[in-house]
Amino acid sequence: MSKVPPSKVLSAVAWPYANGPRHIGHVAGFGVPSDVFSRYMRMAGHDVLMVSGSDEHGTPILIAAAEEGLTPQELADRNHRIIAEDLASLGLTYDLYTRTTTRNHHAVVQELFLGVYENGYFVEQTTYGAISPSTGRTLPDRYIEGTCPICGYDGARGDQCDNCGNQLDPHDLIEPRSKINGETPEFIETQHFFLDLPALADALGEWLDERAATGLWRPNVIRFSQNILEEIRPRAMTRDIDWGIAVPLDGWRENPTKKLYVWFDAVIGYLSASIEWARRLGEPDRWREWWNDPRALSYYFMGKDNITFHSQIWPAELLAYGGKGAKGGTPRELGELNLPTEVVSSEFLTMEGKKFSSSKRVVIYVRDLLSRYQPDAFRYFVAAAGPESQDADFTWSEFVRRTNDELVAGWGNLVNRTANLIAKNFGEIPKAGELTADDQALLDRVGSTFDTVGDLIARHRQKQAIGEAMRTVADVNKYVSDTEPWKIKEDPERLGTILHVVAQCVADLNLVLSPFLPFAANEVDKALGGAGEVAPMPRIEEVDDLDGGAPYPIITGEYSGVPGWERRQIVPGTPVGKPTPIFTKLDPSVVDEELARLAE
Repeated sequence: MSKVPPSKVLSAVAWPYANGPRHIGHVAGFGVPSDVFSRYMRMAGHDVLMVSGSDEHGTPILIAAAEEGLTPQELADRNHRIIAEDLASLGLTYDLYTRTTTRNHHAVVQELFLGVYENGYFVEQTTYGAISPSTGRTLPDRYIEGTCPICGYDGARGDQCDNCGNQLDPHDLIEPRSKINGETPEFIETQHFFLDLPALADALGEWLDERAATGLWRPNVIRFSQNILEEIRPRAMTRDIDWGIAVPLDGWRENPTKKLYVWFDAVIGYLSASIEWARRLGEPDRWREWWNDPRALSYYFMGKDNITFHSQIWPAELLAYGGKGAKGGTPRELGELNLPTEVVSSEFLTMEGKKFSSSKRVVIYVRDLLSRYQPDAFRYFVAAAGPESQDADFTWSEFVRRTNDELVAGWGNLVNRTANLIAKNFGEIPKAGELTADDQALLDRVGSTFDTVGDLIARHRQKQAIGEAMRTVADVNKYVSDTEPWKIKEDPERLGTILHVVAQCVADLNLVLSPFLPFAANEVDKALGGAGEVAPMPRIEEVDDLDGGAPYPIITGEYSGVPGWERRQIVPGTPVGKPTPIFTKLDPSVVDEELARLAE
């Protein structure tokens, strides 16, 4: 792989919805893949800005709050903290993880709205809104199901049919019903602002064609994105709801029951979080390096159910703000904003063959999993067997097998016996004598993984990447078994050479695996006499709202001191003590225990 010049890289990570804690299916789609990519890109020398936050507006928040006897803000406060703590515990290296109820976010969203409005890409229309007859409350599109009028699929949602991929409106559905209580919604006339997507269709098509020509996007994502252009139509960007961001126009601003659509507001979070990060840094224009410079790269990570919002709605908002559609126009104070370089969508993770469902108790919350198992065990499972390009099933038997047979018996065993042999025979990393052809071949093989694995991660082939890394681990284990260093105590120079070679290979592979296994990476480094600072970790900070709102927790961190993505020569004489196991071997009884827990 040729060296790529350093770039500004935006890692834009999907915003978890704050109506409750997140389960492992969520973080398998957006969390682990984005962090592996971001950690690697930093090590490769790029200037990475990784941002996200809790998505806290919309009707589902209102519904969940009412069920618990809380205000929407109280519910959002509680769940935002839980989600932030869980994501930090998983080792996700956000530069800023924030929330959509900040005053900064409200201001940025309203600025985007005004830019789109002034350029003529909002049209005011009378439409039909869905009301729950029993409560009088507006039903969000996604809380209405029925038969798709286009393909006949009976599980279509009010905003989109997952079977044929077409956008829908709730009143288009045949026999619509509320997902909350099964009742038939009442449709009433209401005024809303619609994003004029047809006026942006040509610009969207040109951008997608240019992206398709790169060959970098996953085929299913680019095909889906291009297909939805065929049925493009205006889409409502305001809602009849009293929880959300006010419409910044006279006659609308004063109306407490008209707010901006949660999906208009949430995707703008990538921009508002970047602006908040720069403001907290004390360099308020720094965000522009990732958003206004056309050389900067941006990668958006999410599950496949959110593709349309990232490959159509958000790009359309950006194009409209910049005046790039059929109606022309000029950008306001934020300037011309970069469109996504790639929409990196994962497929769905199921659990024991069933779709995740909190209501049906088919769920494993991130917090519960991390209370019982190592975060790297889960990160490894997602990388090696997750829903990267096709749906994947999480089973406890497979989780136990991969942990024990691959992490513990493969990588953990190699680290343990390397450190143990060095500690027992030398107490420090020995010098290398003359290398044999086999010694050099192994060093070359391991050294080549930097290019091979790095290239795969950069192209979002993480499953292939970790597979290649673990095959190399197996090669080093074979070298140890073949050379049998425990049998050649009579030749200390040869013994030292073998153990030096193996230690160098372990150090190399530790760097290669560190984006996937950051917690273990620090422990492996310590096992070989290092300081245990290979993989930086995020931290939770309690901060004040920059514009006078209530305080809240954020995730942030200092990630600039990462090692480079290349071999670091080990230092002979570095003390090495008796190691402790890096990974915890799981008892087979775990499977039955967890299945019983699910059945409770």
